[in-house]
Amino acid sequence: MVKINDIRKSFGGNKVLKGISLQGNAGQCIGIVGTNGSGKSTLLSIIAGIRKADSGTIEICGKDISKKPRYATEYIGYIPQENPVFPDLSVKDNLMLWYSDSKVTYEQAVSGGVIEMLGLTPILSQKVKTLSGGMRKRLSIAMAVANDPPVIILDEPSAALDLPTKLLIRDYLKSYVTRGGTVILATHDEEELSICDVLYVLVDGILHSVPTTLRGYELLKAMDMRRN
Repeated sequence: MVKINDIRKSFGGNKVLKGISLQGNAGQCIGIVGTNGSGKSTLLSIIAGIRKADSGTIEICGKDISKKPRYATEYIGYIPQENPVFPDLSVKDNLMLWYSDSKVTYEQAVSGGVIEMLGLTPILSQKVKTLSGGMRKRLSIAMAVANDPPVIILDEPSAALDLPTKLLIRDYLKSYVTRGGTVILATHDEEELSICDVLYVLVDGILHSVPTTLRGYELLKAMDMRRN
């Protein structure tokens, strides 16, 4: 489903990613943890086709995203830290911008689909600028998965959210994986690690596999002990 091989990225003389490789299968959640500034967001934006790597390859469902980034919009739903919404439009209008060309109809998503699952149906007429950060995050996810992509990439989706929203997003990701989707998740939230089938730490530009059971000081130790 997802094959990433030897991704490298530098900004000036700063080598942020030093040969990142990983593989994910259908029905898997891949977790990535690391300190602020470790390169998590850079890596996710490259996988999503938003940013270009200096070298390396990215295959999604057999398609080479690194050579043809346009495949990313078909096969990947990307949810960055900042919510890519239009605040002066209503929730429905924001959604329609994405569902107008989707293979999933807006009506299906509202009634029994992702829009209803994320609790957006009651607020469709509201202006986005009146919504809480949690509701905007839910909206961002619903927009990103409008085309029912096989892979979704989330950059710290639960940051600064209240507990009910965190739980709702986590339940949605569980259901997405159960249906055969692949999730790549960068997070600082230990509760989100519970849904991960594979876990990596990103330190000094290198990705290291660690047990999914690591928590607290043991997880911090795994991150720190690999520093040069």
